[in-house]
Amino acid sequence: MTADTPTILATSGGLFPSQRNYFEFGPLLTYAIDLAGVAGRAPRVCLVNTAGGDQAWFAAYFHEAGRMAGAAVSELRLFTMPNVDDMAGFVLDQDVIWVSGGSVANLLALWRLHGLDEIFRQAWRAGVVLTGVSAGSICWHVGGTTDSFGPDLRAVTNGLAFLPYANGVHYDAEAQRRPKFHRFLADGTLPGGYATDNGTGLLYRGTDLAEAVTEVRGKSAYQVTLRDGEVHEEPLETRVLPGSA
Repeated sequence: MTADTPTILATSGGLFPSQRNYFEFGPLLTYAIDLAGVAGRAPRVCLVNTAGGDQAWFAAYFHEAGRMAGAAVSELRLFTMPNVDDMAGFVLDQDVIWVSGGSVANLLALWRLHGLDEIFRQAWRAGVVLTGVSAGSICWHVGGTTDSFGPDLRAVTNGLAFLPYANGVHYDAEAQRRPKFHRFLADGTLPGGYATDNGTGLLYRGTDLAEAVTEVRGKSAYQVTLRDGEVHEEPLETRVLPGSA
């Protein structure tokens, strides 16, 4: 079973440190799985680590974290070639797609090269829950701030645009994130949108924001808009998820 409406959970979190593994599924990723509404079997969670170069070590830890969480984990890899013949069928058979962080610019180029942009659009419309962190959050939006091109943050503006907003990640954790996001809205490089502190996420039903959630108490998400030439930032009511730190 999949979500009953197109669903995206865009986050700046999702994985927690673990005593027995490098990391474990945190409340944000657990919430994404819950949104799929799976019953009677293990939920199918697909790791897409294009932005990180499909590192084998990361996949191994993700598989172990999934086992600990009771999920059936698979991977969709593009390096050095796609690891499945029928990518559309493979993606549409998942309950949750988790996109990890890294280079969003490289991710978008490779996805388009292999037709994954349209495959993920089909999956989104079919109710497969799309989620991820950092690059895996920006990608579903029009764009956002990125270090894909170097340590001086730039704007990426060619996101998949399933969601017609800009997306600011790591809003409280990296010094450039907030001021650069404001600058790119002010000069028209990016449209208005939403931002997340580390540990928070944005749940979209269709293209509408349904709620902001957090796995770290005290953290917030924000709506950031341009009105009369000035950037306005408003904290969103942010629900604390079960199991939060």
